[in-house]
Amino acid sequence: MSQPTFLLPAKPALPQPGHRRGWGRLIGASAPLAAAELSASLDAPLLVLADDPRHADQFAAGVRFFAGDDVDVRHFVEWETLPWDNFSPHQDIISERLSVLATLPDMRSGIIIASAPVLLQKLPPVDYVAARSLSLRVDQNLPRDAFVDTLTAAGYLRVPQVSEHGEFAVLGSLIDIFPMGSTRPIRIDFFDDDIESLRYFSADTQLSSSVVDQVEVLPAREIPLDEDAIRAFRERYRERFEGQPAKSRVYREVSDGIAHGGIEYYLPLFFDATASLIDYLPDGCCLLAPQGLESVLQQAWTEIEERHELSRLDPERPILSATETFNVPADVMSQLEGMPQIRFSAQSLAEHRDNLNLSTRLPPALKVEARYEDAASALMQFLDTFEGRVLFTSDSAGRREQVYELLAGRNLDLVRVADWATFVASGHRVGVAIAPLENGVLLTAAGIAIISEQQLFGERVQTKTRRHRIERDPETIIRQLNDLEAGSPVVHAEYGVGRYRGLTTLETGGIAAEFLQLEYADGDKLYVPVHALELISRYSGAAADNAPLHRLGSDQWAKARKRAISKIRDVAAELLDVYARRAARPGHRFKWSETDYRAFESDFPFEPTADQARTIDEVLSDLASDSPMDRIVCGDVGFGKTEVAMRASFAAVHGGKQVAILVPTTLLAQQHGQNFNDRFAEWPVRVEVLSRFQTPKAVKSIVEGLRSGVVDIVIGTHRLLQHVKDIKDIGLVIIDEEHRFGVRHK
Repeated sequence: MSQPTFLLPAKPALPQPGHRRGWGRLIGASAPLAAAELSASLDAPLLVLADDPRHADQFAAGVRFFAGDDVDVRHFVEWETLPWDNFSPHQDIISERLSVLATLPDMRSGIIIASAPVLLQKLPPVDYVAARSLSLRVDQNLPRDAFVDTLTAAGYLRVPQVSEHGEFAVLGSLIDIFPMGSTRPIRIDFFDDDIESLRYFSADTQLSSSVVDQVEVLPAREIPLDEDAIRAFRERYRERFEGQPAKSRVYREVSDGIAHGGIEYYLPLFFDATASLIDYLPDGCCLLAPQGLESVLQQAWTEIEERHELSRLDPERPILSATETFNVPADVMSQLEGMPQIRFSAQSLAEHRDNLNLSTRLPPALKVEARYEDAASALMQFLDTFEGRVLFTSDSAGRREQVYELLAGRNLDLVRVADWATFVASGHRVGVAIAPLENGVLLTAAGIAIISEQQLFGERVQTKTRRHRIERDPETIIRQLNDLEAGSPVVHAEYGVGRYRGLTTLETGGIAAEFLQLEYADGDKLYVPVHALELISRYSGAAADNAPLHRLGSDQWAKARKRAISKIRDVAAELLDVYARRAARPGHRFKWSETDYRAFESDFPFEPTADQARTIDEVLSDLASDSPMDRIVCGDVGFGKTEVAMRASFAAVHGGKQVAILVPTTLLAQQHGQNFNDRFAEWPVRVEVLSRFQTPKAVKSIVEGLRSGVVDIVIGTHRLLQHVKDIKDIGLVIIDEEHRFGVRHK
């Protein structure tokens, strides 16, 4: 049964192989909608090309929203490295690419999305992935030792514990492996040489979950590293480059079976012939590409040549020429000539029998002005005059709720919807959905308006979430031996600070086992069984090179522990008293204008990360409760802790209290002062900085402002501690880099 269309004609005129048609006025979200509707009318897969990787990401997200789960949407991503970089793409990227290459030849329908410059990349032969993949199933006879050798030859890295794509671990009768192309690692349980069970497991907790009957294991890289491939590489390398190959890092590392960083740019040396993405496409595949595809490819080629000039001067790392490493644009265009093609543009195309200008318009300006009494006046005027249905899209659940709250209570036929199909089937006039669409569109013929969050709240910098890294419990950090480097100082629970010197095999009671070798003062050695790894922790004192090693057999460590325990008890008793008194007192319950807060929030030019948004909500919840807040916010540099502090400060000041921010250095005080002044510039909030840069006269003026209450936020170094008693009505204390202040200061 044919799917209803809201943009394309019910039966669009499709190009024949070797012919081209043009579609104009594909504005904003209409481009991915057109791709989804076009795919439904085809009997073969659709290849969609975007201008660049960012455009491809947006296009893929939009197509998935409009097409739904019933359509197979594949995104062939770029390496995300510059040509001839000396490091390889992340394993997650390689996994995504190999997954697409494995399925493309047999794909009969669906959508493949890629950035146009990807067509210039040379790929392994079409049969490479299938020939080097393994199919595992329950009850299969699979000699374990041979299987381990096969995994190594396929590029998988043997590790003590699996955490990323391309890794495997041998654990007695179990073999854990994170196959390329899989979203989860798999645990293989052997009985002798027979596979007894296959289970997915969590790379974080290492706990098994669902059972499967069969799993595919793709090769770990786009280049092979088995003996035959290494031999072929060595022969071609010697033919291609003059001089002594042993002086080249690339030649030496590949000869040793090591995947040299950036080895992907030597791919032609591993194969008799290479392929392009077009070679992987099944017969009859249709192409949807930008009108200026030729210029996009030519621009990418110019950048490749410029990069080649910068990279070809390293004598230890000679590189192939641009034409040897990449497909030239002319060859790519020649390959595309035989495909049925549709070129699209946001502009109107000239009247021609092969051109189709679609019924779309740009939505009017609908920016929400949160500082006005009715922030959504322009939006409501549009909803009153537009006779069709309206779908609002936002990037996250939190932003969706903000849009929903903005529209609620205005006598609208309003509903939250999960996706495009739910909206068109719902019958409600106004819907709100989570969809990563940057720009909306008016579908005039269908009477539907798609309005994106950016049109309401202004441009926002998107948080890139495609590359998901596995979170690790801090307690597991020392559980993996490959996290320890030889020479690193460590702390043994019983013997104190030593230096890790690596693993060694010792025989005890006739049984060989692995031990950690720790070196202590005077060169003494301590051997710790691997199974007792929980006794070892990281040293976090002075610089690693200057870590004081303890002497085995002495009471140094015992005395140090005793002194530390004594001090801990003293401080703990004092803290217990402080916190008991705090818990007995009711805290101040802050109240602030939600409209003002939303206006302040909308000035933040980035999309908060999930952790950042959750932390902000928790801090605001603390401020709104009647219990004294005592919260620590942890995060690396640049992860958004300052924005959390700004939101909390806004709530406290608008709740009628003053805020003190303690920082460890004068430079940081000045930076925070500038940032806070910039962020609060449009609000009646006075921000001052107390540091050694202020003159005595300026300090006196600031202190008087604190006493009178006209200074709302004060930022200072240790000097601020002298004036805490001068703050008229302090309601919130923020300590930045709190670990650099003593317990008594805090």
